[in-house]
Parts: sequence; C-alpha cells; structure tokens
Amino acid sequence: MAREPYPSDVNDAEWGIIEPLLPASKPIGRRRQVDLREIINGIFYVLHEGCTWRALPHDLPPWQTVYNYFRRWQQLGVWQEIHTQLRNQVRKSMNKKEDATAAIIDSQSVKTAEKKGEVYGYDGGKQIKGRKRFILVDTLGLVLATIVMEANCPERLGGAALVMEDPATAENLVVIWVDLGFSGENFARVIQQLCDANVDVVSRQSPEFQVLPKRWIVERTFGWWNQYRRLSKDYELLPEISESIIYTVMIRLMLKRLSKSRSRAS
Repeated sequence: MAREPYPSDVNDAEWGIIEPLLPASKPIGRRRQVDLREIINGIFYVLHEGCTWRALPHDLPPWQTVYNYFRRWQQLGVWQEIHTQLRNQVRKSMNKKEDATAAIIDSQSVKTAEKKGEVYGYDGGKQIKGRKRFILVDTLGLVLATIVMEANCPERLGGAALVMEDPATAENLVVIWVDLGFSGENFARVIQQLCDANVDVVSRQSPEFQVLPKRWIVERTFGWWNQYRRLSKDYELLPEISESIIYTVMIRLMLKRLSKSRSRAS
C-alpha cells in the first residue's frame, strides 16, 4: 500500500478472509481497473468516520467509484451474502452450528439526517423523529436479520416483519427472547405461525437497573455499533441502504473477530 494506513483499513489477515467472498471480475470485457482492497477500505472508512461519501480522502479511490461498488453490491445482495458466510464462520469458530436455534429481538430508534427520504416517523416513547432499526441476533450477538422501519412502527409489527425478512433463518429458531414491548398472546401466536418458535418475554423485576438474562446480548450488539459513526444517525435516503450499512458494519466487526481468533489458533 503506497499510502499511510487508516485505522479502518483491513489488515492482510482480514483481507485474506473477505477477498474470496467478493464477486469475481467478469470473464469477458474490460479488466477491473480498481484495487478491490482499496474499495473495501474506502467503504469501511465511511462507516468508521461517519463522513459523507464525497468526503473520502483523496488517497483512497474516487468517492463515486467506492459508492458505486457499495450500491451495486447492495442491490445484488452481496453484503448480506458475505455477512451470512462470515457469521457462519464465527459460529463455527465458537463450536456452534451454523443455524441458530435461539435468538433475541430488539429495536433501536435513531434520528435521521436532514435528507431523510420518505420512510421516517416519530417515536413518542423515545421522543425521536427518525427510523427504528429492528434486529434479530443469535446468542453471540451476531445479526441474523435486520429491518429498518419508520420510528413510530409498533414493536410487535416490526418484530413480525423482522422474522419474515429471512424465513430460511427463522425456520430453525426454537425460542426468541423479547422485552415487554413485544409481549402479548397475539404476537407470540404470529411468531409461532411464521417460524414455530416460542416467544419468551424477559421482564424487569424491579425499577432499578438490572442486567437482564439474554437481553444484555442484543444491547451489547448495539454497543458495538457505537464504534461506527455512520450508525450514530440514519443518514441514508432508503431503508434498504440503511440495512446494508448495518450488515457491512457487522462484516467489519466479524473480520476483526475471525482474524484475531485465527492468529491465536496459529
């Protein structure tokens, strides 16, 4: 690399993990003119620093090129596929089966930027005007599915939509832990109809601070996101791009985790 590295850059071990998962160049036509490692570094820079695409440093590829790769791969489902493969690798490294059988649902309301697109609302409980991120995580805190809705979306409606987002993953679930916002017989019945999983409501026993069983796992996932300023708000016009940002942040986190575990093993 002919430039000074940025903290968000992938190292050699991380690049060795993600490179085989990236789309191959087309067998015919003009050869790819860009360095894919630098494209990945550019994308991770935006996630880490929270800057606009136009604010990419000049020693990285042109911002238009970096953004076009991100957007094209988002439209093709590449980020979600890479995310799934890396999650499977992490689960294997922790001696777990690829298919999770237990999961936790939670939501996070965040403000939108000035250019907020058409999908947004007001969360009266949190007093936030913006969007609500629903996530389904396994017992390691890894994301199984995510969906971004308007901030005034009811928890139960968003939770059901989340389970429907990835039926292949949901059908393996046996139990889903939720907080009181997702409680109720109707919600539990809908979830059982969708994926045959039991809904277990984890509630506080006192108004004082408590570390709730299983619930802390999903809160830790939200905590991981604090390292990535692009997730401090929802800066995207389209919710599907917001979802890909979440998957890409998790890709970055899992690359670090896998490279460290493999270096310890060697």
